[in-house]
Amino acid sequence: MDYLAANWLEIVGLVSGLLCVWLLIRENVLTFPIGLLYAVVTVVVVARANLFADVILNLYYVVMNAYGWYFWLYGGKQRREQTVLLVGLVPRHQWVWITLVTIAGTGLMGWYFATQTSAALPYPDSFTTVASFVAMWMSARKYLESWVLWFVIDVVQVALYLIKGIEAYALLYLIYLGMAVAGWISWRKHLVHAEAV
Repeated sequence: MDYLAANWLEIVGLVSGLLCVWLLIRENVLTFPIGLLYAVVTVVVVARANLFADVILNLYYVVMNAYGWYFWLYGGKQRREQTVLLVGLVPRHQWVWITLVTIAGTGLMGWYFATQTSAALPYPDSFTTVASFVAMWMSARKYLESWVLWFVIDVVQVALYLIKGIEAYALLYLIYLGMAVAGWISWRKHLVHAEAV
């Protein structure tokens, strides 16, 4: 009971985070308002642990959850079947900028946090932040490949949170690993169906 009292925000983050991803796997638009709750709670949790890049990331998640909510309801007209946004693939021309943003962003953010702040684990923390910027944008656009990137991010996040002693979030990201696989499998089935239509 002492753990729950001391770490209630982590528990709220754990539950809302799991619910958010479960809804994303099921392609339910309610993933976005739940994601807003998760992002706000996580800003507080990671700020307390001096994971400054994660603070920036979760502020970005607030914005991207609002964007995803809008896009899933009204965007992507070329991938719509009645009122439902279908799963798509990242267009080939976008892979170059996705790769460049991830590599350059990780290097620049990592360097800044390593040299200008007291950030813990600045380069791995920056990688998960920048890669999550990209993966969240991909999820908001309902691209299948977002799940592969989420899987890689989750592996690194588990290690980061264990090192920093944030066990509830380490557990959350361990579960996210399995959910990323489930999400890819589920969305892939819908992509095949969408391509067959």
